[in-house]
Amino acid sequence: MRLIAAPYTPFAENGDLRLSTVADQADLLADNSLSGAFICGTTGESMSLSLVERMQLAEAWIAAAAGRFDVVVHVGHTCQRDGVLLAEHAARSGAVAIAAMAPCFAKPADAEALADFCAAIAAAAPSLPFYYYHIPIMTGVAMPMAGFLKVATERIPTLAGLKFSHEDFVDLSACLAMDDGRFEILFGKDEVLLAALALGARGAVGSTYNFMAPLYHRVIQAFDTGDMETARNEQMRAVELVRMLARFGSSMFAAGKAVMARLGIDCGPVRPPLKPLSREQATELDAQLTRLGFDDYCARTPAGRANRSGHTPATPTAGRVVPASR
Repeated sequence: MRLIAAPYTPFAENGDLRLSTVADQADLLADNSLSGAFICGTTGESMSLSLVERMQLAEAWIAAAAGRFDVVVHVGHTCQRDGVLLAEHAARSGAVAIAAMAPCFAKPADAEALADFCAAIAAAAPSLPFYYYHIPIMTGVAMPMAGFLKVATERIPTLAGLKFSHEDFVDLSACLAMDDGRFEILFGKDEVLLAALALGARGAVGSTYNFMAPLYHRVIQAFDTGDMETARNEQMRAVELVRMLARFGSSMFAAGKAVMARLGIDCGPVRPPLKPLSREQATELDAQLTRLGFDDYCARTPAGRANRSGHTPATPTAGRVVPASR
């Protein structure tokens, strides 16, 4: 089973990239037995990064991984030519694979148009497997992926599979079964991982794998050994935490970064238009994490390891919050 984290992009307080933090993030993934990092995706705020920043981030992650886990670089862009540049750079930099989501402004009208858009990007890195990143809640492109795979197979020789971030389990099942399981379908909804495992998924990408990998490893182990009661109980813990984070709405990504800070890895603020946590929200987050028993099952950095970024680790109740309304 491949469990791949979708890392947060670390920023300094002025909004600049803080690449020094990537080494600590990479150590956390390696120490918690993650199979890979899916960088510059939704959790990584890729659409709020410049081309140069995305290239710098890819280089930093590939260097920090140092062969301990795979680095998949999301190179999707609203501009196909920029996607081509990012794909070329990912290949030169040593990425293991690339991925691209659909453009979210001028949207493809059908599977053929989407496949043609992706084909040019995939062709820019012909030595790397290509994954289409299906996340209709963000892109607005919601066509069935089983149909897309049939069309894209003819247009994209390097097509390896999908990052499937959607709750359509009928379509997921069809994709998993296509051509005797030819395609790797990386499931992207952390809170229902167990359901995807039951349908045959053997790979997953998610943001909460950054800080709850041990819990998901227990879900997978219990499922593989037929201990469904344990698998369901552990999955429900993830459901509770994801629901809690979702209650922060447009501050959900800031809340996720605050969870990372609780582990001693300060990923800094989010970029506009995402919202920082208010002081009340930060206090609520801290209380909710304690109530859920987060510290009993979360990922942890090894005892005594210093944060190499040189920044004092933040807590969910300190820093990057907006003043309380009066």
